[in-house]
Amino acid sequence: MRINRYLAALALIMFQFQAFAQQGAKINFEETTYDFGKIKEGDGPVEHKFVFTNTGNIPLKIESVRASCGCTTPAWSKEPILPGKQGFILAKYNPKNRPGQFHKSLTITSNADPATTRVYIKGNVEAKPKTLEDEFPAEMGSLRVKYKTFNMGRINTEKPVEKKFIVANGGSKALTFTGKNTIPSFIKVKVEPSTIEPKQKATITLTYDAKSKDDYGFVTDNIILGTNDGTDPEKKFRVVSTIEEYFPKLTEEEKANAPKLTFEKKTYDFGTINASEKKTHEFTFTNTGKSNLTIRKTKTNCGCTVSKLSKTTIKPGQTGTIKVTFDPTGRSGNQYKTITVYSNDPSSPTQVLNIKANIK
Repeated sequence: MRINRYLAALALIMFQFQAFAQQGAKINFEETTYDFGKIKEGDGPVEHKFVFTNTGNIPLKIESVRASCGCTTPAWSKEPILPGKQGFILAKYNPKNRPGQFHKSLTITSNADPATTRVYIKGNVEAKPKTLEDEFPAEMGSLRVKYKTFNMGRINTEKPVEKKFIVANGGSKALTFTGKNTIPSFIKVKVEPSTIEPKQKATITLTYDAKSKDDYGFVTDNIILGTNDGTDPEKKFRVVSTIEEYFPKLTEEEKANAPKLTFEKKTYDFGTINASEKKTHEFTFTNTGKSNLTIRKTKTNCGCTVSKLSKTTIKPGQTGTIKVTFDPTGRSGNQYKTITVYSNDPSSPTQVLNIKANIK
């Protein structure tokens, strides 16, 4: 009899424990993936509501919903969902500037078991046809361009470099390039066709002779192209490029006999200084090669820094200096400045010196 009572008590405890263990919220979605199919970019955002039921036995609370992309905006039931009742997760997708297929997720965190659940949206965005204004957003009177700067990119002194840029006539009358231009001698410009009909395009071809420019590093030039545009006849553009010296492929013997620029140190720390005191340091270098070293140019990244060469041509075994003066006026805190050195060292034609200081 005692054994039966013991077994009955044990069974009751086990039942109560099992019932306690089964307490909790459960989130059950009608669907976990929704396919929008084909949607048009120009029609704007689309949305879908994922409906779920709390199949648990305590209220379900959605704590957060995190989208996998900024293009997807979630919303959800804020109030606790009672057992047997329904709630929702709303997914809103913005197709702007996102043509093509997409597959995004929303991660739902709640007091349910499991605590994390995911739902998914997918589809295929048909790109919105681009207007002339979309393709050429920058306006210069009737002329429309992608940018008001022509970027030639990284070029060298071997030979002139040609690059093409597309422009358009956004006006209602024909636009003619007259050829009355203001351009540097090392840049040549050709416009085809020279007369652009309304809403049509033309190609501006720039030919840039870096060797004639005789400069190195990042450079900026200005050009003016004359037109018959009554509201804005002179079209002003910047032309930017990064110029490097061209070195033909060298034989092993030529490499061994080439000049070589070697600095004792490439970094100098002025330490803590006052904003009113200019500081100067000399970087010493040696031509450790076997032919004359030529320093083509030094260029600082700040008007607060001035560099001065002791000499531009250094014979093998000889040394030279680059005197750097830093003016901290109007500056505070940690400062880091660079001086870029361009030379005819084929193994390292561009080298960077660094100065730093803490201005109190």
